[in-house]
Amino acid sequence: MPDLGSETPATRVAFLELKDERRLIQEGYELLDEKRVLLAAEILRQLRRLAALRDEQRRQEEDARRALEAAVDVHGFDDVTVLPKRSLETALLRTDVQTFLGLHLIDAAVEEPPVSTAPAPQMPTPEARACAEAFFRLLVAQAPIAACVGNLRRLVGEYVRTERRARALENVVLPEIDGSLRFIDEQLDALDQEEAVRVRNAART
Repeated sequence: MPDLGSETPATRVAFLELKDERRLIQEGYELLDEKRVLLAAEILRQLRRLAALRDEQRRQEEDARRALEAAVDVHGFDDVTVLPKRSLETALLRTDVQTFLGLHLIDAAVEEPPVSTAPAPQMPTPEARACAEAFFRLLVAQAPIAACVGNLRRLVGEYVRTERRARALENVVLPEIDGSLRFIDEQLDALDQEEAVRVRNAART
């Protein structure tokens, strides 16, 4: 990597300008670092939410499995496959969008319409009704999970971009500026010493 200090004029004006530039870049780095922390905290929050949603999903899967077994015991597997279905055609997908550091984070839920506008299909037995209800609940539970996974993808992508920029400033740009400042400072010291020698020599003559 070339020494940027050697390309910078060794003047006090250049030194002060470079110090101002370094201060601005340091402030930018600190903002990026703070953004990293906030993104990491939100990622952890979304991960906890996803874990809770998936725990609930596993419970619903177990409920659906037991309900299916009970319905099969009563009707047989072939008859269960042709029972009336619970339709999602009239269900509503509700979303709540919040902005976090310029990202859209979404909460989603499936809402059933009023019973009067979407009557439940007639099931021949309580076991059949319980089976249809269990699988319906399992299906609509996927909406908040999908929204949470989408949030995590956006957050992780933004975190990676922020991390890359912060590391570039921390490990490349700031060290290069510090090297340039040291170079200019050394050159100015050398010039000051040369000037002091010339003044002493002139005084002796």
